[in-house]
This record gives sequence, C-alpha cells and structure tokens, in this order.
Amino acid sequence: MSTARNIVIVGAGPAGVGAALAARQQDPAANILLVTDEHCEPYEKPPLSKAVLTGKAAPQDAPIAGPRGVAAHKITLKTGTHCTAIDRGGRAVVTAAGERIPYDALVLATGSINRVLPLFPAGQSGIHYLRTEREALALRQALTRSRTLLVIGAGLIGLEAAASAAELGIKTTVLEVAPRIMARVCDAETSAMVQARHAAGGVDIRLGVAIAGVRALPEGGIAVETKTETFTADLVVVGIGVAPNDQLAEAAGLAVQDGIMVDDHGFTSDRTILAAGDCTRFPGPGSTVRLENWRHAQEHGATAGRNAAGGDAVYNVTPSFWSEQFDLYIQGMGWPVPQPSAQVRRQIGANALMRFDLDGDRIAYALGINAQRDIAAARRLIERRVAVGLADLADPSKPLAGMLKAKA
Repeated sequence: MSTARNIVIVGAGPAGVGAALAARQQDPAANILLVTDEHCEPYEKPPLSKAVLTGKAAPQDAPIAGPRGVAAHKITLKTGTHCTAIDRGGRAVVTAAGERIPYDALVLATGSINRVLPLFPAGQSGIHYLRTEREALALRQALTRSRTLLVIGAGLIGLEAAASAAELGIKTTVLEVAPRIMARVCDAETSAMVQARHAAGGVDIRLGVAIAGVRALPEGGIAVETKTETFTADLVVVGIGVAPNDQLAEAAGLAVQDGIMVDDHGFTSDRTILAAGDCTRFPGPGSTVRLENWRHAQEHGATAGRNAAGGDAVYNVTPSFWSEQFDLYIQGMGWPVPQPSAQVRRQIGANALMRFDLDGDRIAYALGINAQRDIAAARRLIERRVAVGLADLADPSKPLAGMLKAKA
C-alpha cells in the first residue's frame, strides 16, 4: 500500500498558496503543509500600500485562499515558523526551533525582501519599509499621528504610499534619484501624466535628487539632506525595490544567481525541490529573468505545486502588473522589447489611455491607465500573437476585441 506524498511549501504569499492549491488539485491524497513565519492566514499584499494604509480595509479582509482560508482546501498551515536550513540528504526542512519537517517534494516560495538603504536602517524610529502586514499596520498607525511624510523612491510602492498618505491629508514629498518616476515600467509621457496627477493631489515629487545625509531632529521627526536642500518630515517611507529571498536555497547549495534558478517546470538544481515566484530566476525571452508581481507569483506557484504533486506543467507567462494611485488604475502587460519597431498611443478619454510597443506587427507590451477593458483584450492579442495595424491600434473607435475576432 502506497503512502501519501508529503509536500512542504515554505512561504505563504501568492506563490506559496498557489502552489498549495494546485498541489491539492493534482493529488487529492497528498499531505500538504504550508509554512510561514507570519502569524496569520495568508493575505493579499497589493492592498497594503493602498486600502490598508488609508484605513479602508484590513489585511485579513483579503485572504488569498478565500474566506474559509487554506484549511478549507485540506491544507495545513503552520504559522510563526522560520525555516533556517534544508537537509537535502535527509529530505527535511529545519526550523529555528530545531524541528525537522520531512518532505517528498519541497516548494520554496520565499518571495522577496525589501532593499534597505544604509542611511535609513529598518527599525529606526520614524523610518518605515512596506512589505508585510506588520509593516503596513505599523505605518498606518504612525500616519494617524503625522502631518508630514517623506517617501524615498518613485517606483510603484513609493508612489502608492504617497498617494495614500496624501488622501489622508498628510503633506507628502517624494525624492527620486532618477530623472523621472516609474522609469522601470512606463515611457516618459506616461510618467509625466502620473506625476501631474500626484501634483494635483498635493504630492511634491523631486527628481534627480541624491541624498547626502540623514539625521534625527531633537523635537522629533527626521531631516534628509541633499546637496542643495534639506527636507524634514515626521515619517520616512523607503521604497527602492526588493531583492529575491534566496538565502535558504543558497545555504542548501542550490543554484542561485540573483534568485533561485529554476527550469520551465519550476525545478531547482535538486529534482526534489521546486521554487516559484519573486524568489526565482526562470527561462524567459532570450535569457533567464526575474519577475516581481502578483499574477506571476500565483501562476508560477501553481505550476510548481502541480509538478511537486506529480504533474508535468510548463510555465509560460505573459507578465503583468497593476498599481492604484489616486484615481489612476495603471496596468502593464507583456514583455518590453529594448527597441520596439513602433510605439502607438491610444487616447481613450481625458484620464484614460493605452500605449503599445510593437515587435514587428505584433504587440509586445501594452500599458493602460483606466483602461481595464482594453488591457484585457490586449492581453489576448499578445498571448495569441495577433498581427495588428498601427492605425487601428491608435483609433479608440476600433475595439481591440474586434481585432481578435478578425483574427479568428
């Protein structure tokens, strides 16, 4: 009589939960254990910088596995548990408490960690980073006692936090070393549109700013010095990106290169161990790549979980992201190309547009602002590699969905 497969998943973000749910679907008889160092039911992280900061929601309002949690799917959740080592020979995960958790298949979904600026040490009074439920709740509480906020970094997280603070009536300034905001995800024209909306909302964004020093003020608050000016605020939020949380894998001798190296099935260099989500580097267009977004984490996790349970799924993703800032709903879709064959703008309304980067006669990347319906159609055009006309893309009277029907 065969025994049930023991599947252990380390990390309970979207990749970990996605892996657990997919493993359960693949093998109804498996023993599935989801291990997390947090102390709560797995929750969605996107609301942390938006609805949670503004007090409109709590982290537990958005459980990843649904209102009944992972237990409803016969998945065991082990909270408050920090994994410190992997005994590959003995096929066991070792915890900080010295417990050994045996596995037949192990999925690492350890996610990412905040990049920390030495001038702004995490844990210092008045300095906040934003990644977890605990960090979001601490920042929300601090915001209720503050009148001014300084945000370091004009990427998605920094700008979301800035918009949330401004909506609470807090005077907010953003310092960015780059010459424009959101440089990693959009073109200069779109950056300018988003920056204008922040300005209208009361956010002061300073570009091309290098920080020279930081000091605590005797009366409370923090002073941040640049070469030309000193900014003071009650609080500082640092949002300069994340790094893959791959230390556990590296210590175990798995192949790591700015992320855990995995193949197109999610397997690491050890065939009993898989990995998924932000912590990984996986085969992409032309080379290995890393992605840091919710949809990738969930779908990559599902692939790894299915294969941990005996499946044979291949991971093939169309990358995407979204961000909410004031009344702007910003979405990106596809793989950006270094030198697009053409770039097309589609103006849908006063505060709604799309931009397309083409590779030949096909869309490689689409960016939308308040264009949810069009971005959904753009996804299908990208995934199905539908040839499109430049004039039709630019004309908002020509539905993108109609281009799909023309292809069919």
